[in-house]
Amino acid sequence: MHKLRTVRSRILLGTFLSLAAAIPGTAFAGDLTGIVTDASDTRALQSAQLRLVELNRIAESDRDGSFRFADVPPGTYTLEARYVGAEPSVQTVTVPDSGNATVSVVLGTDGTILVLGQSANMTSALSRQKAADGVESVLTRDSVGQFPDQNVAESLRRLPGVNILNDQGEGRFVSVRGLDPELNATSVNGVRLPAPESDVRSIALDVISSDSIESIEVKKSLTPDMDGDTIGASIEINTTSAFERRKNLLTAKIEGSYNKYSDKLTPKGSIDFAQRLGDNVGVSGGLSYYQRKFETDNVEADGWDEDDGIVFPEEVNYRDYDVERKRLSANLNFDFRVGSSTKLYARGIYSQFDDQEYRRETSFKLEDAGEISGSGTNVEFSDEDGELQVQRSLKDRFERQRIRSIVLGGETNSDGWRIQYSGSYAKSSERENGSIDPANFEKSFEDDGLTIGLDTSNPRVPLYTVGGAAGAVADFFDPGEYELDSIQVTALSDSRDEEWGAKLDIGREFAMDNGSFTIQAGAKGRWREKQYNLNTEYWEMDDLTMADFVGDQTYRLTDISPVLGKTLVRKYFEANRGDFELNEFDSLFDSTVEDYSVTEDVVAGYLLGRWDSSTLRVIGGVRYEHTKNDIRANTVTTVEEDGTLPDGSTADEDTIIITPNQFKRSYDDWLPSLTLRWEPQNSLVLRAAAYKSLVRPKLSKLAPRFAIEQNDDDEREGEFGNPYLKPYKAWNFDASVEYYLPGNGAVSAGFFYKDVKNFIVDTNVEDPGSYNGIAFDEATIPINGKSAEVWGLELSYQQALRFLPSPFDGLLVQANYTYTDATGTVPIDGDVTDLRKIALPAAAKHTFNAALGYEKGPVSLRLAGTYRSKYLDELGDDADEDRIIDNHFQLDLSAKYDVTKQVQVFYEWVNINNAKYYAYNNVGARRNLLQFEQYKWTMKFGARVKF
Repeated sequence: MHKLRTVRSRILLGTFLSLAAAIPGTAFAGDLTGIVTDASDTRALQSAQLRLVELNRIAESDRDGSFRFADVPPGTYTLEARYVGAEPSVQTVTVPDSGNATVSVVLGTDGTILVLGQSANMTSALSRQKAADGVESVLTRDSVGQFPDQNVAESLRRLPGVNILNDQGEGRFVSVRGLDPELNATSVNGVRLPAPESDVRSIALDVISSDSIESIEVKKSLTPDMDGDTIGASIEINTTSAFERRKNLLTAKIEGSYNKYSDKLTPKGSIDFAQRLGDNVGVSGGLSYYQRKFETDNVEADGWDEDDGIVFPEEVNYRDYDVERKRLSANLNFDFRVGSSTKLYARGIYSQFDDQEYRRETSFKLEDAGEISGSGTNVEFSDEDGELQVQRSLKDRFERQRIRSIVLGGETNSDGWRIQYSGSYAKSSERENGSIDPANFEKSFEDDGLTIGLDTSNPRVPLYTVGGAAGAVADFFDPGEYELDSIQVTALSDSRDEEWGAKLDIGREFAMDNGSFTIQAGAKGRWREKQYNLNTEYWEMDDLTMADFVGDQTYRLTDISPVLGKTLVRKYFEANRGDFELNEFDSLFDSTVEDYSVTEDVVAGYLLGRWDSSTLRVIGGVRYEHTKNDIRANTVTTVEEDGTLPDGSTADEDTIIITPNQFKRSYDDWLPSLTLRWEPQNSLVLRAAAYKSLVRPKLSKLAPRFAIEQNDDDEREGEFGNPYLKPYKAWNFDASVEYYLPGNGAVSAGFFYKDVKNFIVDTNVEDPGSYNGIAFDEATIPINGKSAEVWGLELSYQQALRFLPSPFDGLLVQANYTYTDATGTVPIDGDVTDLRKIALPAAAKHTFNAALGYEKGPVSLRLAGTYRSKYLDELGDDADEDRIIDNHFQLDLSAKYDVTKQVQVFYEWVNINNAKYYAYNNVGARRNLLQFEQYKWTMKFGARVKF
């Protein structure tokens, strides 16, 4: 046997030496490495495509412009480099007998074309889009700067298939291809971000300043090496790296922001730097601060009904918001090179979002009106044989959100092997302590001769009138008639979500005829814990009226006086807290029913194969993810006086029973995928991808928070979490064609299809039943629905019109349109056998973005418009009661002027057309107000200085 092994070894050695000898002049292959820069040597160029013509092998430049061809036989080759917006570069390179060679590649005859201005931003984004494996859209840092966007969410809406859900007129949550933001995943520097809010998975990207980022990649299709928990898109945010720049950078920006409604001027400023501390060490980072004061006029209505042809609401609320928001964002990054084969990095980000909100409100509670009369759009409510309740309230809330993450990692390339590794920590939080939410003063009119008229001829802004007996009308406007109902204090609202992560990827590239083949495998662990703790207090005092707390009205839609002063209630309450009495029952119920804690551990592994040639790329493989949950919350049961307690006795007072719950579960998912990228010619790219993905349920929905309210007749109304919810699962298909225009531009078209199982909806059950052993007469329970289908089209066009005669050769055009058809079925009244078809929540059918830019000499102008059609926001008990958000169109303008090479001044005009927010339902076969808001426009002006 020993002799046989010896013979085999000699044969293998001889074969190897023979093959090596077949290559003239040497025995071993080596590495060809290099870096791609612009002609001015200002910036490294990412996603340039490099091709060794004789071997038909390709490589792409990394963030720092570096590229590598492994296992290149010694010899002389033609190296071709391509980058959108630049003429191809062709040069001869020689790999010596020693086995390794290094080369520099320079693209563009005028470096400023590739690194500065709108055209350069388009070039960078298109190059990265073209080089991507799957369907992807990219925004670079400077592209973001071309628009007057206030945060990352607003920046993203410029991309194909992306729209945003607004809050107080400002972009907050991102919807991709018309899907619920809950179906997206968000990462910063490769670290999955947890959510600050207690009740969502999705990240409100208004927390992150757009000044803190280097690029944003929206990846709409998945490969096995990516986390599989997205159906909408994987949104990947990257901060700066010193090695992305060839020259040191230090810039400062200062600006003022003026809102028409608030009539306030507020500051914004930022500083950014990138510094090389030698050839192999770099540090970069930035700091930004933005204070914004604005006002919102709001009116809301609820409980719409129809009786004898009269359509009317049970409640109308007029709300005046005064808001101050502050954003502080910082990032710091270190990059290291260890020899020629290893790169190491440390990247951290911190974002803080403070929101101080004052809300003065005048509300009409009309459900117990004695008589309702009218016709058409005019309705009158009377207190005769009934009750009309008027409430005047104040909300004084301060909320702070924080997001922070840090990642340590690196990459080693050696002898065809590529090893990537990282460890990370991320934490998000949202905290309130001491908010007044709200203080309510009420006045009830019963047979006092008061009438309230409601004119809904303008469905967006119903106007009220007060009439009837003179004494009742006088009382309506007299603040001394409104007595304190309660002051609700959020003593503590503490949401924390943190995650540790670690991953390792190992790949080996094999040089083959006309291309290369890579086998890659990896593992990743994510260990997450989300918890929420609420402590609510209800304070009461007899004979306290709003007479001493009256403030000035700034509401513009109608007269809602008298209103409470913004700070007067807090001052009085804090100075006289000992005179107030705590409502222990309501405080204990609200404080215990909301608390929960959930751990979510995900361990994943994958295996993929990748074929690359100059025309064809194929990536196929499978990903495995194991999920484990430990879920804890409370069952909170209230039994009214004279109701039956669990032991069968009768309650002699209102009673609360609190029982801790704990559930554990785990499940496995196999997620195969196949991605094809074909480039039959240099200007044409075709892609197709098929893959399976999932989205885990909201942790707040999983929490076993079981609330049961039992009245003295032992009727039980329940609201339940569902620890048995299954994750969304989807088979996805994408196909696209992209044509890159001569000079700088591209036109593309794409099709997408998604078959979604187990999507989650809240269902109202109005028949007696039981859940988890708990009996109820009616209940609200989140459940997994049936299947849903999503399909649509994406069209995009962008081009720098350099071919036009001067001065029009400075024009740039960008436009994209997305059509989405997203439908599913939900149970009617909790009956899973009785279904109705719906459009999926947050799914807008039509999204359109357009921008017209001009850039020549020192002048840069851009006018941008964004449109989103209506969408379903919340399900009602039937289709007429569904909450619909109306379409939205907004215009923004930015203008810049380069005073010198170092100094630029700019002007921005946000929401030029005063786009508004409008939500409605269709009770009575007409549009009825649910919520209307307007904010007016904001103007910004300032300067940017480079040092």
